[in-house]
Amino acid sequence: MKQKIKKTIYELVYQLHKHHILKNKLQVESIDHTIDMLINTDLSLVRFGDAEIRMIEGNTTKFQDFDEELSRRLYEILQYNQKKVMVGIPDIFDSLEQYTEKSKRFWKEHLFFSRKTYLKYCNTEKTYENAFFSRLYYIYRDKEQSGRWFEKVKEIWKDKNIVIVEGEGTHTGAGNDLIDSAASVERVLCPGLNAYLAYPKIREACFSFGKEKLFLFAVGNTAKLLVTDLVKAGYRAIDIGNLDMEYEWYLRGASGKEEIPKHSIVGEENNLQAGYGEYWQQVRNIVTL
Repeated sequence: MKQKIKKTIYELVYQLHKHHILKNKLQVESIDHTIDMLINTDLSLVRFGDAEIRMIEGNTTKFQDFDEELSRRLYEILQYNQKKVMVGIPDIFDSLEQYTEKSKRFWKEHLFFSRKTYLKYCNTEKTYENAFFSRLYYIYRDKEQSGRWFEKVKEIWKDKNIVIVEGEGTHTGAGNDLIDSAASVERVLCPGLNAYLAYPKIREACFSFGKEKLFLFAVGNTAKLLVTDLVKAGYRAIDIGNLDMEYEWYLRGASGKEEIPKHSIVGEENNLQAGYGEYWQQVRNIVTL
């Protein structure tokens, strides 16, 4: 009974905003706009999702224990004050009708509890980029557009020398063609859990590369700090999050969140046995806690 009442309240509040009875003060660009900006400019990008908002609100998340300094840095970045860094937030404030029923339920509940957090810390004078640029498949009802989006995304790093900074099990582009358009690929592997505890080490590892490299980050909350740090030092960096996992689901035609076998493979021996020799040759640094 309590759950039904909650759902009714979430739906009522959502409808009030959807029909502009309650005014939405936050604007988010389209997926295509965000991808085009990444293709056609030298701007960098950080993305904020529910995990970052939960951290700002003082909560531990699935992959990161709460840290007060991390929380503070996140809400400072969310205010969108750095010229060379675009900030993405979820495209959830006007309508959720483009998403699956499961995704709609999740975001309605998230908005009910966290809309005030967005309004408190976001810059309402800015139009934000679309954080779902890395969520191009699972959440959408119409999945026919996903293939076009993924092909556009590959243009971002076409003919560029890239450095992927990711969790040790992430394997961005390993076993698929997501990053095949890049001129070269190097990797920094990081802890899959509580990466923020290794933040100084990861930062140092990134600064060992030349500024001509394009950095792609898939290290959760910590990616936001690293992107802004690198941009201040003259690098370009993009927070790609779970883009590779979404691409794997797309390639499989997955109807739900499927486990991806490569995510459980860590260490040189296991990667070589699994046939990820080329991936392992790209690893330049392994950061541990």
